[in-house]
Amino acid sequence: MEHKKSRLLRMTLKGGEARVFLCDTTEMAQRARDIHHASNTCSAALGRMLAAASIMGAGLKSEGDRITATINGGGPAGPICAVAGPDGKVKVTIEHPEVELQLKPNGKLDVGGALGKDGQLTIMRSFGYGEPYVGRVNLVSGEIAEDFAMYYLESEQTPSICALGTLVGEEIISAGGILIQAMPGCSEELLDALEIRAELFGSISQLLQDMALEELAYACFRGLDPEVLEEIPLELKCDCSREYIERVLLSMGEDEIRDLIRTQNGCEVTCHFCRSHYAFTGEELEKLVEQGKED
Repeated sequence: MEHKKSRLLRMTLKGGEARVFLCDTTEMAQRARDIHHASNTCSAALGRMLAAASIMGAGLKSEGDRITATINGGGPAGPICAVAGPDGKVKVTIEHPEVELQLKPNGKLDVGGALGKDGQLTIMRSFGYGEPYVGRVNLVSGEIAEDFAMYYLESEQTPSICALGTLVGEEIISAGGILIQAMPGCSEELLDALEIRAELFGSISQLLQDMALEELAYACFRGLDPEVLEEIPLELKCDCSREYIERVLLSMGEDEIRDLIRTQNGCEVTCHFCRSHYAFTGEELEKLVEQGKED
């Protein structure tokens, strides 16, 4: 199946009374499923997390800014983490992608059961300088969308409607999300109109299967003066490299590296996000130690 290119629309309603982020992440979700060999339930979790991180990344200002979102709810799938920047590049990982659960009574995938809800959603914003800002909120359901909506409400005092979805078959059929936020001065009339339409957004993955982003935007917000300000291409892309892994190894300290040389005559490191493998011989580790001393 050939998927539509993943992308995000940044929009306003009623001349700026509310802002909207709307994204289609189907292609990215399929790639993440393939990379992690994920079950249907974990594929749904990866797809939702990609959409949430893409939306948060689109709200960043500068090139070096990064958002890292982690849900650790104590479920059998373990923690799930996504990292995004303002350039539309996103990466995602889940600790146990093979975990599969029975469908919920309503026939939907049990993402909350896989991730658990006895824990927190942690958002770290790094700006390329200084200490990062870290915000945390207790999980509502582990279903991801409700948890991000609670984060915006508690940490940023911003009432938000957040819907994330992944429609899973033999492949990812559709995936994406929407975030709607009232801005200062938002009228009661607009708030009422959005509340009436909120239930519609709960079927975001089904809507994305049937419509392109622009069609969906104008269908959902007809009569609310929707205006597209920006389109951002999205891409599942890991920024790991051999040089980065070398820095990670050096951060372990000389004693631990020499222990790897003595016991294994080398090591192999696997990136959690893209599953790339980096092999180092004992001789290469020895050179790394010497390089660390020189630096």
